[in-house]
Amino acid sequence: MKKLIVFPLLFLFAWVNGQSLEGAWKLTSQNGKAVTEQEYIKIYQDDYFAFGVKNVSDNAFIGAGGGPYAYANGKYSETLDFFTLNPLQVGTTTPFKAELAGNKLTLSADTNNGMLVEVWEKISSDEDALTGNWVITGRKRDDQISRSTPGARRTIKILSGGRFQWVAFNSETREFSGTGGGTYTAKDGKYTENITFFSRDNSRVGASLGFDFEVIDGEWHHSGLSSTGMPIYEIWTPYAIGYTPAK
Repeated sequence: MKKLIVFPLLFLFAWVNGQSLEGAWKLTSQNGKAVTEQEYIKIYQDDYFAFGVKNVSDNAFIGAGGGPYAYANGKYSETLDFFTLNPLQVGTTTPFKAELAGNKLTLSADTNNGMLVEVWEKISSDEDALTGNWVITGRKRDDQISRSTPGARRTIKILSGGRFQWVAFNSETREFSGTGGGTYTAKDGKYTENITFFSRDNSRVGASLGFDFEVIDGEWHHSGLSSTGMPIYEIWTPYAIGYTPAK
């Protein structure tokens, strides 16, 4: 009888510790106070995270941050590659205590500003052909493809749980060039972005942009018209392959 009890408990322990954070999350409370006036959306994918914040009332952009993360056995840490709210924190790693119960993630940490407790709720863990963390490595102009090797200065786009966020930044100089994000669909070679926040021009919130896409040899080929109406053809490589950190 003991074995019948112990084995299910061991299975449950392994399942809880093996739960993935990948997908899209929304911040619902911070230090016990409900978050209603601002919208925080965080995306986890391929050991990387990114979040964007806007005012709910007028869609004004508030800030963004992101970088690598680690999660195992109730321990969680974030290393910041970009952070508009306090650029001096870029490059730092913050450890958290993490409690994951179903679709609710509670993160707590002792910070320079005191104890921080955040509760996040998962929006979606949906996957598709473009789910991943990508970095731009190529562009086509006049049928000529030019390639680049991303380093400290890079542009990424993370997609998971039906949400996307692109970010342009320099992790060495802490310079932040811009970000935007929202919901997306990717099906039958058609990729559509629905913008919910945009750091450069919040009047673009609510717009939808349609593109063609194809995954060729593991890379995302993306073509269409940009938000300014200019033709684009971009090549995105999985971040873990395309990004080369400085030695």
